[in-house]
Order: sequence, then structure tokens, then C-alpha cells
Amino acid sequence: MSTQDAPIIVGIDIGTTKVCTLVAQVEPENKFRILGVGIEPSRGMRKGVVVDIDSASKAIKRSIDKAERSSGLEITSAQVSLAGSHVSSLNSQGASGVTGGVIDQHDVFRALDAAKAVSIPHNRDIVHVIQRGFTVDGQEGIHKPIGMHGYRLEVEAHIITAASTSLDNLEQCVNAAGVEVEAFVLNPLASAEAVLTDTEREMGVVVCDIGGGTTDLAIYINGDVWHTMVLGIGGNLITSDITHGLSLSMDQAEKVKIDHGHALRSEVSEDEVFYVRPFGDEARKEYKCSDLALIIEARVEELFSYVIQEIKRSGYDGLLPAGLVLTGGTSALPGISRFARKLLNCPVRVAQPENLLGMTDQLHSPAFSTSVGLLEWTVLMNTISYEKDNYRKQLHEDSVSWNNVINFLRRLLP
Repeated sequence: MSTQDAPIIVGIDIGTTKVCTLVAQVEPENKFRILGVGIEPSRGMRKGVVVDIDSASKAIKRSIDKAERSSGLEITSAQVSLAGSHVSSLNSQGASGVTGGVIDQHDVFRALDAAKAVSIPHNRDIVHVIQRGFTVDGQEGIHKPIGMHGYRLEVEAHIITAASTSLDNLEQCVNAAGVEVEAFVLNPLASAEAVLTDTEREMGVVVCDIGGGTTDLAIYINGDVWHTMVLGIGGNLITSDITHGLSLSMDQAEKVKIDHGHALRSEVSEDEVFYVRPFGDEARKEYKCSDLALIIEARVEELFSYVIQEIKRSGYDGLLPAGLVLTGGTSALPGISRFARKLLNCPVRVAQPENLLGMTDQLHSPAFSTSVGLLEWTVLMNTISYEKDNYRKQLHEDSVSWNNVINFLRRLLP
């Protein structure tokens, strides 16, 4: 979709807790004017995976309808978020000869295509192929090789794959809502586009998107993605603990967590209380905020212990001076950044989308980092797609030219 002034882009963030559809207009300096917002409670999703196609499709359709009504535009295609523990990653290498002695974008694409030619199980699909670094004629550590002289270009790439059935089910849900999936985007990659600074990417940083059903990690070093991981644990487990600990419904527990929750028991006064009506009681009951914080702190500690394990498993734990950037709905929990800073012994900050124009009242929250990041990713991918189209066009023209030469030579032969 586009208007006379600027292109219109759409992102659909399908999470375990909510579905958020954003319609935006790209303005100068890649700022976004939000034209339409559709936020709907998620249904039929568990830990980032579709478990009920009908319920998920209806929730997505309601979200899209809201965005269409508020923007006055019809949505036909969109970038769609992806999460779930079925997502995995690996690193690969590829190489290509430099055709003209000076490296151009076509040489980079050929090297990435070579890196993508890896053996993966038949039941998995490649979602992203992301460059990590280049080597030109044996010289390593090159970040941007375009324009450099050389004869051989090698690339180290980070390849993200996902279960084919999970992708098919999610695509079916979106298609049932009348929208075509332009591409799937892994949650932490989208969130990183919305919340990370260039300095953090260069220094080395972990973006940690804590959603309702999953915690999504991406490690950036030297400006590029070096490692990604999706953990099947999120804020819904905290809510579940509160449900069992205080005998509340899930809706009550979620509201209590948001209104009175704290991740650090030591920062909550013993005298602070709240009132809520538990199961089986007609009257409201008094609860101590310190007891609630005790429940939350235990689960938050477990969550970050998994994060620490994953960072150490990646092997890059000593290359992250910029520390941890928290985002996602659960990162809004009071005290969680201080808890993480104490446990991880590194810089930690909570981030949310910034520099938005238009209908942004609901979007200035860590819960919408992935939603806004999908818009950022769309602009980035549109630029790359334009370059790839030119690359494929050139390949076609070269093929046609070479075929003409072959046909001419054949005519000369007896």
C-alpha cells in the first residue's frame, strides 16, 4: 500500500498475550506516523505457537479490523512477528569470487547465497540469513566490504530456522484474516530495531524481549547479530504463580501483578497492602505487597538464570560491555532492571519505542517494541529487496546475453 506522499507499511505482532496491528506512513529520516492501531487480546496462542487456529485467526482478524477502521485503509499484506521455542539458529560460511575486482552488492549477495546452502532438516525452513562479518582475500574482521578491492569474498552468516508446521499454521491464521504474509520476522530482531542504539550494537549488547509466553534474546556485536534464542518462559508464568499463591483467577492475578507487583522483595514495605476478592470468597481480602513481591522475585530470578545460561552457552558473554537492554511487556515490572543488574553484574536498561508520530498514546511502552520494530524492519527489508531485485535482473540480463552468444556460435558450427 502507498499514498502519493509516502509509502504505507503494516506490521502484525502476534504474541501470546496480545495481537497488535500497526499501519504507519514512512516520513523523512525514517520516522513513522502511526495511522492505525489495532490491539486485541490474543487467543489460540501458547508460548508463541498456534494451538487453536480458529481462535487465533479470529483474534488476528479483530486486530486487523481495528487498524483498518482507525486508519481508513485496507490491509492486504504485512510483516508478521515470529517467536516460539521451535526457533533455532546456526552459523555458516559462504564465499564468492569478486567479478570486477571491486566488491559490490551483487558479490555480497552471492556470498550470502553460498552461506545459505547448508543442510537443514526437511521439516524446518530458513527465516533469516544475516551477515556477521566478512573476509576479503584472507583479511578478516571487515564489516562493510562494498567498494573494497579484492578477488575472493567470504562471509560468516547467522542463519535462523523455524519449524515448517509452526510457520504454516501461523501463516494460515493470517491468511484467514484476509492478509498476505510478506515475511516473518523473529521477535528480538524486530525489537532490536526499535530500541537499540548504534553504539550499543557496535560495543556488544543483548536485547532481551520478555513477553507473555516467551523470552526472546539477540546478541549484537560489531553492529551485527551474532546469536539468537527463544526461551519458552515469560510473564505468564509469573501470573500463574500469583494465581496459585494467592488463589486468584488469571485475570485478577494479571491485574494484581501490573498494579501492585515488584521484582525486588527488599524494596517493598511490610506495611504496604492491597485488597482483592479470591476464589470462593464474597468479601475482599487483604494481601501484603511484600508477599506478592516474594512470589514474583522467585520467578524473575529463574527467568534471568535461563538468560545467563543462554548468554554463556553462546560463548559471547565476555564481549558485551553495553550489557542488557530489556523490553517487552514484562520488562515494565517495577524493580526488574535493578534485579537483572544485580544478578548479571552488567549495565541494564529498560527500553521502549521512541520518536513516533500520530496515534502513539498506547505505544510508548516496552510491550510494543516488537510491533514498532516490525515497521523498522519493513523499511530495512524494502531497501534490501530493491537491491536484490536489481541483482536478479542483472543475472537475468547476463544469462540472456550469454545465451545469445551461445546461439550465435552454434550457428557458426557445421
